[in-house]
Amino acid sequence: MGKIIFYEDRNFQGRSYECSSDCADFSSYLSRCHSCRVESGCWMVYDRPNYMGNQYFLRRGEYSDYSRMGMFETVRSCRMIPMHRGSFRMRIYERENFGGQMNELTEDCDNIMDRYRMSDCQSCNVMDGHWLMYEQPHYRGRMMYMRPGEYRSFREMGYMNMRFMSMRRIMDIC
Repeated sequence: MGKIIFYEDRNFQGRSYECSSDCADFSSYLSRCHSCRVESGCWMVYDRPNYMGNQYFLRRGEYSDYSRMGMFETVRSCRMIPMHRGSFRMRIYERENFGGQMNELTEDCDNIMDRYRMSDCQSCNVMDGHWLMYEQPHYRGRMMYMRPGEYRSFREMGYMNMRFMSMRRIMDIC
């Protein structure tokens, strides 16, 4: 089971709110959120309610000031990432609705252009495991959390100007 504590102000000051499961919007508990402590588990935090907007992966540790860490100004929702034991499998597609070139991944890929000669990834099907997709090669830039399921169009999910160029399995034991 995971546990994360959010604080209104930087450096773990102000009112706090404790989570042990997904929370789509904690603005009714905190007027803002500028720091947090992850006591257990792995989490995705989002700068907008309902798991929308920019995302950031957090593991056990202290995050005293989001903006200084290159994250975003505040957090509005969070999702706990369940521990996955077993194989990892994801199919990535060049175009929306599983069109164009397809490649199957079972391990991390630091650059889809170099490995698969794929210039874009606009849809995917995650069959096994939990993954992070990054907009730049070598696991840099904005990221998106992918759990098992079909993702027919990243554009329709609100990622209109993002291209995903690298993918990593979430294998952390938090």
